[in-house]
Amino acid sequence: MNNTVKKKLFFSMTLDFLETYIPQDSPSLKTVKTYRDGLSIFRRYVSDEKGISMKRFLFEDCTFDFLLDYRNWLLDYKKHTRSTVNNRLAAIKSYVRYASSRDVSLQQVYLSITDVPFLRVEKKMRPIIEERSTLKAFLDAPPNTRTGCRDTMMLSVLFDTMIRADELINIQLKDVNLKVAAPYILIKGKGNKERTVPISENVVSLIEAYMAEYHDGESAGSSVPFIYTVSHGEIHSMSERNVERIVKKYADIVRKDHPDLPNPVYPHMLRRTRGTYLYRDGVAIETIAVAMGHSSIQTTKDHYAFPSLEQKRKAMEIGNPVISSGNEVPEWPDDEDEFARLCGLR
Repeated sequence: MNNTVKKKLFFSMTLDFLETYIPQDSPSLKTVKTYRDGLSIFRRYVSDEKGISMKRFLFEDCTFDFLLDYRNWLLDYKKHTRSTVNNRLAAIKSYVRYASSRDVSLQQVYLSITDVPFLRVEKKMRPIIEERSTLKAFLDAPPNTRTGCRDTMMLSVLFDTMIRADELINIQLKDVNLKVAAPYILIKGKGNKERTVPISENVVSLIEAYMAEYHDGESAGSSVPFIYTVSHGEIHSMSERNVERIVKKYADIVRKDHPDLPNPVYPHMLRRTRGTYLYRDGVAIETIAVAMGHSSIQTTKDHYAFPSLEQKRKAMEIGNPVISSGNEVPEWPDDEDEFARLCGLR
């Protein structure tokens, strides 16, 4: 097979895409896995369902109609949810966009498949911790021990700063800046983009208590993990799974006295809860988007701009001024003589 044809093989650039491009654009292992899964499923569709060898499937074979059939196969035959189908479709489009940036002759292929529409997904509110008293009980659940000091800080930082679990475990000691007028943490988020997130006074106190227990004597400019575990005498960043386990542990404890607490509770729910609270408290959606690290305000609107039941009720009252409650005081008295007097008559 000559080099020209080899370069046109659809799967010829997947290794570079998954192991070089995606990790640079988004260091999250979860993101890499999502793209790898998406391309792997597409590969099996090409080979098993369409009977086309990877060695024969070219970029030009990935037409609008081919990708549309794939989308419908995922939905109708594989019974994937609409959101999952859209994620699979996005993986293919992202890969072909990358390939077309490497080889301009593939631009037409990319332009063609961009027209394959994503499925419409009904906007719905994902669960949050609705009751603020329940949230407080959850954040206060860790015991007054050395480990409890760490866990209290972790839960409060996740909620207060709205950072993601993978962002939390990637914080280094040098990223935590407490000795400034407005304390903040430097976060490396999606797409390797950096942002600063402010820390409230109460959380600063929790971080200071944690630092005294876990980083006593260490330089503030150190590159050691901010939150760590020790294995065989070596310090390692805490795993995302461990963060999830800690969140779940305290949620299960608190739920006994607060049955309204969602089940399960996971780190991202704290981010969603905080963002929704800010929206309901009147903070501008643009400000929330920046704080959460969203590149698009629409993302914030779609996932966090949900009014509370009380806000809905008040809005409906404003919109229905003609409906009587049955308790109104009559504008005019029933007594005819009194009515006449009020009208200046005798």
